[in-house]
Order: sequence, then C-alpha cells, then structure tokens
Amino acid sequence: MDEQPTVGVLDQFQTEFVEFWGRLPNKGFFLALLAGWLALFHFFGNPTLGYVDTPSLFRWMINSYTARDLEGNLQEDSIGMWVPALVLGLIWWKQKELVAQPLKLWKPGFLLVVLGVCLHAVGFFIQIPVISIVALLTGIYGLMGMAWGLAWLQNVFFPFFLLIFLVPFSQHIDFITFPLRLLASQIVEVICQTVLSIDVIREGTLLKDPMNKYHYEVAAACSGIHSLIAVGLMATVGAFVCFKQWWRRGVLFALIIPLAVAGNVLRLLTIILAAEFGGQDAGNYVHEGGPGGLISLLPYVPAIFGLMYVGRWLEEPKPAEVKPA
Repeated sequence: MDEQPTVGVLDQFQTEFVEFWGRLPNKGFFLALLAGWLALFHFFGNPTLGYVDTPSLFRWMINSYTARDLEGNLQEDSIGMWVPALVLGLIWWKQKELVAQPLKLWKPGFLLVVLGVCLHAVGFFIQIPVISIVALLTGIYGLMGMAWGLAWLQNVFFPFFLLIFLVPFSQHIDFITFPLRLLASQIVEVICQTVLSIDVIREGTLLKDPMNKYHYEVAAACSGIHSLIAVGLMATVGAFVCFKQWWRRGVLFALIIPLAVAGNVLRLLTIILAAEFGGQDAGNYVHEGGPGGLISLLPYVPAIFGLMYVGRWLEEPKPAEVKPA
C-alpha cells in the first residue's frame, strides 16, 4: 500500500517526460553539437597539469569540489557537486512553459558558441581554468539557442544562471574574505565588551582572553566564506523564483554578505562564550561543530530566517480578482 503513491509519481514523471521530449524539436542536432562541445573540454580543457594531472576540465572541477581541508572536511566549493541537479530541477519545473514557446533553429546562437571558444582560448593560454568553466557554460547556452531559439534562452536564463556556482569561487575571492574576517572579529569584540561584558582582546583577526585562557584566529572559514556561497545560492533562487521585479531581487542580493557575516558572528560568539566558561577545549569543541555537528549549522540560521522575513516583506501584491457582475 505504501509503494503505490511512489509508483504513481514515477509513472506521472515518465509520462510527462516522454511528452516533453516528444515536443522538443532538433534534439539530434543539439545532442550531437553538445557531445562535440563537451569532448573539447574533456580532452583539451585543463592547462594546469602540474596541479591536477588530467587534460579534462571536468576532472579538474571534480577535484575542486571534493578537496578537503586539513581536518578532512569538504571545502566551500563542494556546493558545485549538486548545483547541476538543482538547475535541472528548476528547468523541469518550467518544462510546460518551455515547450509552449516557438522552438526553432536560431543562427545568432552560434555567436555565443564563438564567444565560448574565445574565452576558453584565453583561459587555456593564461592557465586559469575558471575562465574555461565560464566558456563551457557560455557555449552550452549558445547551443541551446541554436537548437531552440531566443525564446528558449530567455525562459531558461535564470536556472542556467545558477550554474555560475560551478565556478570554484573560494580560490579567487581573497580580496573579499580578508575584509570579512576583519569585520567579523571587530563585531564580535564590540558585542563581547559592550553587551556580554566579556573582556575580549582583538589583535587583527585574533580574538583572545586577557589571561590567555583561550585564543582563536578568525580564519577564512570564519569570515563568511563557508556560508557566503550557500547564502548567495539561496538568495539567487529565492529572488528569481519569488519575484519578477529587479529591484526586489536586488534587495535579496544585497543581503547576501550581511547575512553571511551575521551568521558567522553568531558562530564566533558561541565559541567565545563556550571558551569563557570552559576554556580552550570547550571553545574548540564548539568550533568543531559541537554535539552532532549542529553548531556548524548556526551560520545558516540568520540567512534562512532573514531571507524568509525580507521575502515576505517584499512579497509582490497579487492582482485584484475581478468579481462577476
């Protein structure tokens, strides 16, 4: 009895997928070009063979997503492993709207493919794989335009835009993380001294007790980088799914950095409070996640509730219903 609903859902999905696939024109044309495009980046995608010994850009990307820190934890870029599934789910969410468009061959899409080739040539020559990832996505977007037209590109722009989170940002945003580290440590110092009456001394990004019972360096992981990418993804999805006006979307985008910093300030305060009562070992225990790793989720609490509250405040008014005479 319990399996019947599952089977029904799977059957419905299969039926809808067959119908969607049947109404999609130029499938062979798109798949053939896509195979060639992906082959280019598999065999001639990664120029930095001294770091990841493979010519495949895809292997380089997987290596970035699965890299671990000194403590054995996945790093920030691991979010790239499940972004494609999210994008495919959002595209499927719009599948009826997509097949209702006038789908036809569109020659100007070839210009996007040419742009992708040029970007990849630049990235390959100067040995920056991140540029090649942007080139890969640009080319795929252009191939979709060639096969299904401008209307298709306009309707899939938002879900496809999320693939930008495939780029390993953490390796290239040190100019953001250091100011965030400094800001987080300054905020924690002020709160401890003026609100919590805890005498915490800050030296740069180092927070310590005057008696040297504990000390913590606000490393890059505590600057907001751990939650910055995740909060950015949540805000982007919420902005495009819930709102149509760009100024409303812009408000959510503007909250990404403040909410990420607020979450990490909350986590740092929890560590300082634990260390204040239990010493360095207690602070280290909280720093490592506490019971069941639950404390490691603290940075996401302000982000989730903050985005929900602001999203409700920004909620677009519904059109008034016209009552029949």
